[in-house]
Amino acid sequence: MTISVIIPVFNEQNSINEAVKRLKNCEIIVSDCNGRTLDVISDENVKKILSLKGRGVQMNRGTRSASGDILLFLHCDTILPENWQESVENCLESADYGAFLLGIDSNIPVFRVIEFFSNMRCRLTKIPYGDQAIFMKKECFKGYQNYPIFEDFRLMQDAKRAKLKFRLAGKKVKTSARRWEKEGVLYTTFRNWILTLRYLSGTHPDRLKKQYGDTR
Repeated sequence: MTISVIIPVFNEQNSINEAVKRLKNCEIIVSDCNGRTLDVISDENVKKILSLKGRGVQMNRGTRSASGDILLFLHCDTILPENWQESVENCLESADYGAFLLGIDSNIPVFRVIEFFSNMRCRLTKIPYGDQAIFMKKECFKGYQNYPIFEDFRLMQDAKRAKLKFRLAGKKVKTSARRWEKEGVLYTTFRNWILTLRYLSGTHPDRLKKQYGDTR
């Protein structure tokens, strides 16, 4: 199976080339909404896609250029584990979609607690978040909703409703702690819980966007 990695970006000029360098033996697609990140990409093999604004829209646009059998949606500030391709392929031998365990790139002990509860929630609900590097067989992908937030959550809800099989990889990604560090660990964690509860209670993501803060 071949893997296409789709990276939606917004002003990631300082980090995109390092993100690309970490990826081997896969198709790399960078989907940008203003072209600034695309302008600095040095790897000529990267597929550069200019899209309308919105992470879900950008990922949908990227998948239309994907030639792989498997789609993996990667945030620019998330680092995949070693031998990640093997983990993905092993998961999809018996499942239709999956994700990695959450790991947070910080030595502060409170992040180990956040990781523990996030991964326990994921095992129970079978709904990973986007910073866990969601992957899916291309034939099963039906598209992201055009939501300002919770686009990954909705994709996973749709997968469950379609009775697709889920499997969680045993390895951790390493995702940036920059948002927690910028806004405060407790504030960010509790705000995310509240937003999730409001979303699950039926509040549309358009109404939740303001409380979440800066989104593309």
